[in-house]
Amino acid sequence: MAATGMLASLILPLPQNVIDYLLDDGTLVVSGSDHNTQRTHTNSSDSDGEEDIQWSDDETTATVTAPEFPEFTSKVLEAINSLGGRVFPKLNWSAPRDANWIALNSSLQCQSLSDIFLLFKSSDFITHDLTEPFLQCSDHDSPDPVINYELVLRKWSELIPGGEFRCFVKENKLIGISQRDYTQYYHHISKQEDQICQSIQEFFSQHIQYNFLDEDFVLDVYRDSWGKVWLIDLNPFGEVTDSLLFTWEELTSGNSLSANQQEGEIAQQQEGPAFRYTTSEVTVQPSPCLSYRIPRDFVDLSTGEDAYKLIDFLKLKKSQQEDSEEEEEEEEEAGQ
Repeated sequence: MAATGMLASLILPLPQNVIDYLLDDGTLVVSGSDHNTQRTHTNSSDSDGEEDIQWSDDETTATVTAPEFPEFTSKVLEAINSLGGRVFPKLNWSAPRDANWIALNSSLQCQSLSDIFLLFKSSDFITHDLTEPFLQCSDHDSPDPVINYELVLRKWSELIPGGEFRCFVKENKLIGISQRDYTQYYHHISKQEDQICQSIQEFFSQHIQYNFLDEDFVLDVYRDSWGKVWLIDLNPFGEVTDSLLFTWEELTSGNSLSANQQEGEIAQQQEGPAFRYTTSEVTVQPSPCLSYRIPRDFVDLSTGEDAYKLIDFLKLKKSQQEDSEEEEEEEEEAGQ
């Protein structure tokens, strides 16, 4: 695996009872251990002060039992240990990148099954994969094929976001490369533009090109500080995959793509893929996963995407200010 630039990974079939659990909004996150986890709740007046929790006014005792997956749990823990004790989890297509905010370390690093469940049950990306993975396919009217869902555990590596790139392949030709973390400016990318593009093209031609049934796909790669390129992930070629600094209209048009260009420059025809990256601090943008952390209205207000919401907000603030001024005047008049 290391010879072809791939991170060590293990794949486990995802049992149907685990899928059902992940889609059950009302179930508590399990401990991820092999033993049964129970918590007893009561409001009896003669409670002895132990860790009992009052849930209702009924004088009844309710037992909440965490779901058990002993065989699956054992396989997952064995896989995690074999990969060094820390893993990056994902399903067939997506990783729970939209849910890292809920983890205690704000990271996708997992050391137990409960870590994985917490991320998966909090992720819209995972829910999409489990419920409507073919929603944006061109033949979405056709019956969905049977899916064998799998849990992919990848050995955890501390990757520098500035070394991650997304590559777009059409008809087995690498047509575009985009900085993965386009919300930030990384000085080394602009300094090493030619070397980065060349090393990715070489990796693609030696290890990826013509090795897949599909001619159109997207791959994520990582270029380390020594210039070696690693395959991180493969994604569908279509709108379900984030086009980052390109648009899907550009990528599917069949026209030649242009790379980064300064204001006033004329786009020139080029050989090889178009390489786009954030060129300065001025172009730094908010994280695209921000909308998964707080209510959408707050995001629209902070970014100015919805002008009507901003106008309504300003009107509300003005009305509150006027009410406050009227109250102050009434208090002054009452004191005279």
